[in-house]
Amino acid sequence: MDVTRLPPHRRAGHGLGRTFQNIRLFGAMSVLDNVMVGAERRPLPTLPRERGRVGRGPDGLERHALAALDFVGVAERAGARVGSLSYGHQRLVEIARALAGNPKLLFLDEPGPAQPREKDELVRLLKRLKGHGLTIFIIDHDMAMVEQVADHITVLNFGKRIADGTPSEVLRHPDVIAAYLGEERPTMSRSHVAS
Repeated sequence: MDVTRLPPHRRAGHGLGRTFQNIRLFGAMSVLDNVMVGAERRPLPTLPRERGRVGRGPDGLERHALAALDFVGVAERAGARVGSLSYGHQRLVEIARALAGNPKLLFLDEPGPAQPREKDELVRLLKRLKGHGLTIFIIDHDMAMVEQVADHITVLNFGKRIADGTPSEVLRHPDVIAAYLGEERPTMSRSHVAS
């Protein structure tokens, strides 16, 4: 099914969740309210830490949003204004909001924060999500992070696919080295990763 022309709420209804390159949270709202927005349009099967099926009423949505926040590790900040959080924690809230819609496929557009500690938290989270069977599609420049979580990498250069395979295959590919990596392996522009 082609979902490219569907409005966002219909895409979510088909099991697609996403975050954005530029964070798109409601800065004046609480962390919890931001995540509850993500739970509004989908039936609510259980997140890994929830017990039993969650109902649709306000209490059910709140419990579901809290479970998503707990899963990403920021439940203790549920009452805080989302704009007061660090960039990395805002990224986690954005992921929690996407998870609250119970996606089958999660698209993350440059999710990596700059701080090493927050980046490590993100890597651990992505590995846990994979462990729960969620398919994740990442677009990111940070190949060190991508290499830690990806099972498969596709590299585009000016819109043309130049490499496709496992991280070790792609990072050794001569076209990838010539276009992005050179002698070192810092970061890669617009790499597309599915895990």
